[in-house]
Amino acid sequence: MAFDCVKLIVVRSGSALLFSEFGARHVKVGDVVLLAAQTLCGAEPEGSVSTTTIYLDRDYVIDQVFWQYAAQFCDRHNARDFFDAHYSTPAQIVRIGEDRAEMLMPWLDELAALSLDGPRPERFLRAQAMLFSVLDVIVPFVTTTAGTTKAGRGSAVIPSAPRHRQFRPLRIDARHVAQLIRDDPARRWTVQELAEAVHLSPSQLRRVFVEAFGKAPIAYLTMVRTERIAKLLRSTELPVKQIAAQVGWVDAEFAARQFRRSLGVTPSAYRRFVCAPNLSDGAQRAVDCTHAPATS
Repeated sequence: MAFDCVKLIVVRSGSALLFSEFGARHVKVGDVVLLAAQTLCGAEPEGSVSTTTIYLDRDYVIDQVFWQYAAQFCDRHNARDFFDAHYSTPAQIVRIGEDRAEMLMPWLDELAALSLDGPRPERFLRAQAMLFSVLDVIVPFVTTTAGTTKAGRGSAVIPSAPRHRQFRPLRIDARHVAQLIRDDPARRWTVQELAEAVHLSPSQLRRVFVEAFGKAPIAYLTMVRTERIAKLLRSTELPVKQIAAQVGWVDAEFAARQFRRSLGVTPSAYRRFVCAPNLSDGAQRAVDCTHAPATS
């Protein structure tokens, strides 16, 4: 799955095999998985695994970067450019070690308790304190990328409205296009068709869609098709060529390349990793693959 937010996944116990743009990697206690918004990631528990996941609105993260480096920026646009340049890796495993992971556990537990009924205004500062304590341990180990801060874009800054923790884009036309793609991913969509559906020009649609989802409409379509392929690989024994055709890719080799680019392994390797090879009954295999034990 991919989410419209930044995700921090802290492994508390057990281990799992993770699939994302970094390939197939094992994670265990002492590891933290960092995922950018709209980044595909799947996991297969190795026996069992327990995790705590923190979901952070991307705009909220950029706000923290803005105040952290406020002396360097003319306005918030500079902070966004800085964030995009220095934190461009979509998926990474941060190895903080078991001792540091143990430090996080009480803070994570309290943060989870504060989030059960939604963060209450009177407990907002406490939740922030717990979050910042967690980030203080993790962020020094995060891999950054080289980049330079772009020149200022002017003094006028128009703040965006909060998304109220729903992690949904503000633009209804962007949401509508995303829903069209999800409802019929096998269709051979073009940007022109999608733009006409929401009465925008293709260039306008690209702009608002990238602002909302962090990627262009056709790249989003590729992500949705990859999600569907992964689901069919887990739940059926259909050949990869037939699965690719079902999601809209006639060329199975092209589909395999797109799948590997998103999840780090080929469709055949993904099926071997996720589904137990010693089960001959297809229906039983689908059940076992879908209901692997895990807690979060």
